[in-house]
Amino acid sequence: AMKNKTTGKLLDQKDIKRAAWRNIFFMQATQNFERMMGLAFCHIMVPIIDKLYKNDPEEHKKALQRHMQFYNTESQFGAVIPGIIVAMEEARATGEDVSEELIVSTKNALMGPFAGIGDSLLIGTYQPILLSIAMSLCLTDGNPVGPIFFCVVWLVTVIAWQLFTFRKGYELGIDAANTFFNNKELTEKLTTGMNILGLMVIGGVAATTVKANIIYKFVSGDMSIVLQEQIFDKIMPALLPLIVTLITWYLLDKKNWSAIKIILAIVVFAAVMVGFGIM
Repeated sequence: AMKNKTTGKLLDQKDIKRAAWRNIFFMQATQNFERMMGLAFCHIMVPIIDKLYKNDPEEHKKALQRHMQFYNTESQFGAVIPGIIVAMEEARATGEDVSEELIVSTKNALMGPFAGIGDSLLIGTYQPILLSIAMSLCLTDGNPVGPIFFCVVWLVTVIAWQLFTFRKGYELGIDAANTFFNNKELTEKLTTGMNILGLMVIGGVAATTVKANIIYKFVSGDMSIVLQEQIFDKIMPALLPLIVTLITWYLLDKKNWSAIKIILAIVVFAAVMVGFGIM
């Protein structure tokens, strides 16, 4: 590949945009238990590798091989990682002291922290907030505005974020990697804080959207006890939704039930409870 005379770089803006859009469309594709996102990562890098090493078949082959290795992270926040790796590959192709080992170790070192931050901040916090808003828009009357709102806001924001972080990763290059290598304590604190915030959001969403009320009334002579209001609500508001949520989590996480199996179990349980006039 030939250097740009004005920037001294082998890659131009078109190359970076192409790789960034490939990252958006394909990073979650073709996952498997052996390499997870490895094949997708290599697919993102193929046009970059083709241009950087088109006159060096041996280096071209080695680049494809090193980017087929195991890779797994949160794809939105993790978009910064392929951006960094593109910059490192470009630096290697121009003759800088960037070894294969450094490129691979950078990927391995960054994918864990970004997975923790991304899962906590986006999947555990931002996404549930959007979902709670969307569900509140359609929960009572099935208004399609709810899912439309979620799809539009989620896609617009995460695509913009991925494009931004990919470019930032490329611009910062190895300096961005070093920032995370040297601040592991900060990264761990941020991850822990986001996990706590995410759990609080999930708790709020469960309490307001999971419907589990006892409608059965205990009647004896002139005495009538509304179990939901006079017993369960007195013990703890939203106690039954909490129990349902915890049981669902237990079956999913500890018993490895599939989502379909959980949904069917809830449908059967609800049918029985309604049939007996309990809930």
